[in-house]
Amino acid sequence: MEWIVKDEKFHKNKIEHNGNKYLIGNGYMGYRGTMEEYTKDQLVACNLSNVYDKVGNKWREPVNAPNGLITRLYCNGEPMSVLSGEVLEHEQVLDIKNVVHKRHTIFTTSKGARVEVNSERFLSLSNIHLLCMKYSLRVSEPCSIVLETGIDADVWDINGPHLEELTLRVESDNLLAEAVTHEKRYEVVVAERIERTFGEETIERQQNSILRKISVKAEAGIEYSFVKYVSVFTAQDEEKDCSEAALRSNAVAVEKGYDQLFSDNKELWRQRWEKADVVIEGDDYAQLALRYSMYHLMIIAPTHTGRASIPARGLSGQVYKGAIFWDTEIFMLPFFLHTNPQIAKNLLKYRCNTLDGARRKASEYGYRGAFYAWESQDSGDDACTYFNVTDVFTGRPMRTYFRDKQIHISADVAYAIWQYYLMTGDESLLLEGGAEVIIECARFFYSYAYFNMGKNRYELLDVTGPDEYHERVNNNAYTNAMVRCTLEAVMKVIDLLRTKYKKEYDELEEKIYFEDDIDKLKDMLKRLYVPEPDASTGIIEQFDGYKRLEDITLKELKSRILNPNEYLGGGNGLATATKVLKQADVVLMLNLFKDRYSMEIKKANWEYYEPITEHGSSLSACVYALLAAEIGKVDWAYKYFMKTATIDLTGDSKQYVGTLYIGGTHPASNGGAWMAVILGFAGVNASQDVITINPRLPEKWESIKFKLVHEGQKFEVKITKDAVVIKADNSNSMEETFIIANEKIMCRSGDIKEIRYQ
Repeated sequence: MEWIVKDEKFHKNKIEHNGNKYLIGNGYMGYRGTMEEYTKDQLVACNLSNVYDKVGNKWREPVNAPNGLITRLYCNGEPMSVLSGEVLEHEQVLDIKNVVHKRHTIFTTSKGARVEVNSERFLSLSNIHLLCMKYSLRVSEPCSIVLETGIDADVWDINGPHLEELTLRVESDNLLAEAVTHEKRYEVVVAERIERTFGEETIERQQNSILRKISVKAEAGIEYSFVKYVSVFTAQDEEKDCSEAALRSNAVAVEKGYDQLFSDNKELWRQRWEKADVVIEGDDYAQLALRYSMYHLMIIAPTHTGRASIPARGLSGQVYKGAIFWDTEIFMLPFFLHTNPQIAKNLLKYRCNTLDGARRKASEYGYRGAFYAWESQDSGDDACTYFNVTDVFTGRPMRTYFRDKQIHISADVAYAIWQYYLMTGDESLLLEGGAEVIIECARFFYSYAYFNMGKNRYELLDVTGPDEYHERVNNNAYTNAMVRCTLEAVMKVIDLLRTKYKKEYDELEEKIYFEDDIDKLKDMLKRLYVPEPDASTGIIEQFDGYKRLEDITLKELKSRILNPNEYLGGGNGLATATKVLKQADVVLMLNLFKDRYSMEIKKANWEYYEPITEHGSSLSACVYALLAAEIGKVDWAYKYFMKTATIDLTGDSKQYVGTLYIGGTHPASNGGAWMAVILGFAGVNASQDVITINPRLPEKWESIKFKLVHEGQKFEVKITKDAVVIKADNSNSMEETFIIANEKIMCRSGDIKEIRYQ
């Protein structure tokens, strides 16, 4: 059962959570885990990747397509719905291996007739525009059955409505919904086609829906079933005619048939899991939670384009404006980097393609170079507003500084691009815009920095680190360390271009004139201040003056809370004047730059910051899990890993900040769960020339087995309590260096190496 997520009863209070929990996706769109009879009131959504719209002064957000799966069932005039009917049995299932959503419900009518409904649906990988559903019913005695199924264009929006000029029509056995978005007039088209062998059909048009009304005198015990094909196209797909494309897509689907499409999809998912799966022996729930986390990453990864990335809430809805944050580069990218580097490259190409937006933001604030958007959408311009949180006591919007002071976002992007190069050895990304991004990010930091003449050093003042409870601080340890990394990377990338790609170097110099900045960037690297561990305690101060803040416990802080949704940060938040953190910047820094710090320093900082971290961000727990595993606190690491890996299974997460709804899935946590297992418990640390493995398995885990890709070479690794076994793929063309238990191992194509460790 490590592949199956299941609810065996219907709970009305879980509708919103199950919409997230049972989400399916294929990178192009995500369809929430809702019942076929639901409407926008139950948060039905077919959320589209990289299609955004703004209405009036409301927040710009992703667009939901009209719902092509709407299906209502009536038996003898009575609605058979989990929302109003009498439910005898109900089961909702997500098969994460084959990526199919299933539903089984048995209703009873007022006169005692039983009506059994079964459905399944999947989003195609071979045709990313296609959504398929099979729906069947069976009655216990002769009944009059009416089915209403078609397209519901009255969609759920947070800041809409986004679809205008709606046209609903019939063409070539298809129902069509055609509309344009409010802001940019992007065309959005949904075509629905059905295959059935029973009943009589009429078409009903309503203001926002077009439905097939199928009537049949149902016999007892006979299964009545139909198949639906729904194709979605938008102007972003660069089709000459979106309607023709959708009709063509459905025609091909009908020709192939549901069973073949399902079989093809199953095989494509088998191939994906073959690259990514992690097998845990001895802990079934941890196995399910980890696979579920990886599932959520794979269903939202944009494999089809380098112009889209993964939003902070994936494709589960319009929360957080559907924006891409630093979450993608720091918490999600490692999974793809180690298992499917091509997807990692796609995610980073998005940053290359939105460089101009980052330049515009830097210019807006009076700086040079590239200041990446805190909340990035299709163009790379910042969707983050100045007032993101509403005070629960006064009802007034609160000024926040996420947009203007979280400068570490540009360093996160540069870091990720450089990590891709180090891990893959692939220089193409640098030549296709990555080098330009790193140079422009370094330029931004030089223009932002303050040179303290008295201390002869560059400083980064008035910034906000990942710990957003403390805004506008000086010399945030994480930010300064990431900027140093950016400056180191820019020196290396310039040297690489100059020595190996002189033509591209000259073309880039002609384009952005960076040579005059090289000496300035070298000087900043040499004299940039990065907080160091205290000589006596080993503690790295999170930012200047942190030690002077009120030293209270997390319990004491929580005792002061008057409203469960009040925001703890900002100018007057309860945590602002205390040492209590939203998430520990220092601990994250120690994870990203683990080779720079001793085990003693890591242990001291973990123990210092852990008790005072509130974990107000879903990104926080995995950071503590990673470092806890490395310093030998495996029980703590396991606790934080499970908190991270089960967040979308349990729904145990913050739903509001102030009055702002922040529900949805948590792909950064999903990536964090994978990191906790592979980079934490397995102890994998891959650098440019070597892979180090230093395992620390949880007590009840007998073994873990996983795949790695490094510099284009593929490996299978199995770790038990006392041994590491490495299998080099027969397709490998290079020799790879491993260090395990301080022993250097060379692996060639087809090698199987076993190393004992204590």
